[in-house]
Amino acid sequence: MNLELQRTASQWRAAGRAAVVVEVAAARGSVPRAAGTRMLVALDAVCGSVGGGQLELKAIAQARAMLTAGAAAVEQRVALGPSLGQCCGGALDLRYTPLAAADPAAWPPAAPRFTLQLYGAGHVGRAVARLLEALPCAVQWIDEREHEFPAAAPAPHIERVCVDEVPGEVARAPAGAFYLVMTHSHAIDLAIVHAVLRRGDFGFLGVIGSRSKRASFAHRLRERGVPAELLQRMACPIGLPGIAGKEPEVIAVAVVAQLLQCSAPPAPVTGVSQA
Repeated sequence: MNLELQRTASQWRAAGRAAVVVEVAAARGSVPRAAGTRMLVALDAVCGSVGGGQLELKAIAQARAMLTAGAAAVEQRVALGPSLGQCCGGALDLRYTPLAAADPAAWPPAAPRFTLQLYGAGHVGRAVARLLEALPCAVQWIDEREHEFPAAAPAPHIERVCVDEVPGEVARAPAGAFYLVMTHSHAIDLAIVHAVLRRGDFGFLGVIGSRSKRASFAHRLRERGVPAELLQRMACPIGLPGIAGKEPEVIAVAVVAQLLQCSAPPAPVTGVSQA
C-alpha cells in the first residue's frame, strides 16, 4: 500500500473532503496492479493509481460521477482486453467506496520490502530518507548529531535515533537487515562496518565512498580477522552501476534502486504486470 495515499486519505477524511476510494478488489490474469491497490479520487484531485491508461481514466470518471450523484458503494468488473482495448488481457474487480464510509487507518500495511539501518544524516542520508518515505520498509536512521536531522518528523516507518555510540546500534537490527553506512567520519564508518561483518547475518551492506576507501577498509578489516568471503559482500562504492552523478539526489536514487534490487520481492501475485 502507498503510505502517502493512506496519509492523504486520513487527512481528507478528517477534513470532511468528499472523495471516493477506488480499490482493486480482485485481479485475474495479466493486470497492471495487484488486489489491494487503492486510488483516491476527489472532484479536483487524484492521489494514487490503479494502473493508468484507459482503466484509470474510466475509474476516475466513475468515481466522480458517484461524487456528483451522492451514490453509495459499488463494485465493477472490468475485462481489460474486450472492454478497454488494453493488451494486458486480464480482468479485475474495482470497488468504489465513499471516503466518508472508509477507514484508511484500517487499511492493511504492505509487508516491508526490507529493514534498514541508515547511518548518517548528511546530504546523501537525507536524500535517501526522503525517497524511503514513500516505500514500504522499516528504517532506523542513526546519527550522533541531532542537528543534522530535518526539523520535520519523517514518515512513521522511519525511526530517528540519536546516540553517542553509533556502532552499538548494529546489535539492534534483526537478522537479514540491510545497512547503509554514510556517516561524517571514516573511523565511525569502519567501526560500523566491522560490527556488521562480525554479525555476518546481514542482507545487504553498503558503504559510501570510492574504490580506494573500499581497499583501505578491506585491508584494515582483514587485519582484524574478517574472512574474505564476508568482505566480498560489502558494496563500496554504493548504488546501481551506470547511474552517473555525484549530486546527493542522484546518489540516493542509485542507492535506493540497489536496495530494491537486493531485497526479497513481495509475495508473488499471479499475472501482475506493468502493462
